[in-house]
Parts: sequence; C-alpha cells; structure tokens
Amino acid sequence: MNMKLNLKIYGALHFQCLLIIILTGIMSLNSYCQNAELNGTIAGWGTASYSDKLNSMLGIRFVPALTLNFPVKNKFKLDSEISLNTWSSGTFWSGDSTTNDAKIKPYRVWLRFSGDHFEIRAGLQKINFGSAVMLRPLMWFDRVDPRDPLQITDGVYGLLGRYYFLNNANIWIWALYGNNNPKGWEAAGTWPHKPELGGRVQVPLLSGEIAVTYHFRQADFRDYNIIDSIYFPDPVKENRIGVDGKFDLAVGLWFEGVLIRQNGIKEGWQRYLNLGADYTFNLGKGLSLMTEFFSLSSASKAFIRDDGISFAAISVTYPFTIISSLNAILFYDWKNNDLYNFVNWSWQFDKWSFYLMGFWNPDRFQVYPGMNKTNLFAGKGIQVMAVYNY
Repeated sequence: MNMKLNLKIYGALHFQCLLIIILTGIMSLNSYCQNAELNGTIAGWGTASYSDKLNSMLGIRFVPALTLNFPVKNKFKLDSEISLNTWSSGTFWSGDSTTNDAKIKPYRVWLRFSGDHFEIRAGLQKINFGSAVMLRPLMWFDRVDPRDPLQITDGVYGLLGRYYFLNNANIWIWALYGNNNPKGWEAAGTWPHKPELGGRVQVPLLSGEIAVTYHFRQADFRDYNIIDSIYFPDPVKENRIGVDGKFDLAVGLWFEGVLIRQNGIKEGWQRYLNLGADYTFNLGKGLSLMTEFFSLSSASKAFIRDDGISFAAISVTYPFTIISSLNAILFYDWKNNDLYNFVNWSWQFDKWSFYLMGFWNPDRFQVYPGMNKTNLFAGKGIQVMAVYNY
C-alpha cells in the first residue's frame, strides 16, 4: 500500500517537474519572441436542478491563454501556447450543507514546429479526430461534451507529428507519456511510466474521406476491481483499432467503428459503433437535423453477440437571427428506456455569448461514462451562462 502511494506521489511530482521544465523553456524563448498575444475566456453560470432534492450551483471559470510566435528561417514556423483552466463553484443543497470546489491547473502547454505540409507538437495538448459528433467511439484522448458551450476538455501529455499530402491525405503519429488517469471511454488509467503509441492514416475516398487509427497502451487495473472481482497486479496490454469515414452525398453520412483487445481479461473484447447523418432543410432560415446511432458492448471474443448499451441521438438546430439560435439534443437509452433532453437557446455577439439551457434527464446520467462526477445535467433543471472572450 505504501509502495503504491509512493509511486503515485512520485508520478505526480515527476510531471509537475516536467511541466515546470516546459514552461521555463518556453518563457526563456520569450525574449526571442516575434509576436505574443494574450487572450482567453471568462464564463459564469448558475444552475438550478432537482434530482433527489433541489440544489443550485454558482460558478465561474477563467481560461487565460498566451500564444507565442518565434522567428524561424525559411518557410518554417515555431509557435507555442500556454493556458490555464481555473474555476470556482459552490453547490447549495436544499435543507442541507453547502459544498465548494476550486482548482487551477495547466490546460494547454505545448511547443510546435511546422512547415507547409507538416507539424510536430510537444507538450500538454488536445488530440481528437474522427467523424462522429455526439457519441464518438474515437473519443480516445478527450472528453468533449457536445452540450457544453465552452467545449472544455483536459489535454494529454505527448508528442504528435502530422504530415499533409497535396491530395488532402494525412498521416498522424503520436507518443503519449504521463497520462495515468482514465481518458475518453477508458474505465482504467494507464500504467505509470509506460508510454502509449499510435497513429492514424486518412485518405480521400469518393466524395469524402476514410481513415484507420491504431493505439497501444498498458492499462492499470489495480484499482479497478469490478472485472470478475480479480486483482490485476501487472499491466494489461491494450490494442485499439478504429475505422471511420465521412461522405457528402445527398445528405452527410458518417460512421465510426472501434475494436479494443485487453489481454488477460475474460471479456476483454470491446466493440464501439456509430452511424450518423445530417441534413439542412430549406425551412425558414435553415433547419439542421443530425442523428446518430451508437452501440458499445464487451465480450470474450471479438464478434460474438453480447449485452451492451446502445443510444440514439438527435440534434436539431434553428437560427432565428444572425445572433440567436436554438439547439435541442435528445438521447435515448434503448436498454433502460431512458430519454435525455437538452435545449440551448444562445445569443452570439462579438465578444459576449449568452446561453439559456434546460434539461430533463434521468437522475443517474449514463450517456458519457467517466463524466458523472462533473456532470451538471443530471435530473431536471435550468442553467444560464454568460461567456466573455477577449
């Protein structure tokens, strides 16, 4: 137990030191900086909801970002971003206590070297890809909630290289290190001090594009004892492969499929599938409809039938004016017969944005595993949010 605790403390200190080294290196380059720009987002919100009981929340978030550009010879470019994610919130429980939460942490800290057809980016960064929008099997390294106006998600520490061909084909290669906590759909984190490796190849096809993605990591199931009530003292090798495509026909069509193999686990095969479509109708100022079907299942073999979960999702958007629009998102859980409802009326100005949101959901929110602790949309309620971008 002490050894495990010491290992976690060592890992936390290790990455704090790594972050300090990256920050020091970038700031030391600041004296050579050709252009520096400070911008960011300030958001405040209030939520009133009823689940088991009435509760309300007030919160504020501040995400300052510093972008730097350095002079480089020829046609190359060297730039960087340093940003923080800071927030404070208070939750007021009806007839009970008040809880407060506040945190400040690095959001993006990366350095990028790029040219006309390539880029290499190192540090704390956002890596996402795929064709799906609301229910994404390829949500491997982020946890973006489509209902969140701010689209906030943690990044990953790693090195990413991308090369773009003249025909719009592109190749991605990445190596991640130090991302011990679960990310994306992961139920368990990555074994400390074990790198993760992967890549993606995307090519044009007919009226769209198709891609194949691969990722390897060693998972840490030592603190995850639900699987067969068996303790896993060693790293669990995990291989993922995904295929996705998007095509512009009479309607927009896309698909994503992912197959995951976790060695040594009885039900170590996982399958994810998404089929989606969108279309804008010539009604009024344009009514946009998007729909997706998503399924997830685990089994002892790759392609045998087994129980899992499946959702249908529909998103409808209508712009009333150039500054205001209404968006409604519905999720239906086929297994539990639960319906999730979300409506967002937004107003967009040059620097200000305002949102009035309503939701009517089951008390236990199950659409996005791993997001339950920070979910504001369980139960029934409303939320107002004001956002300032500078």
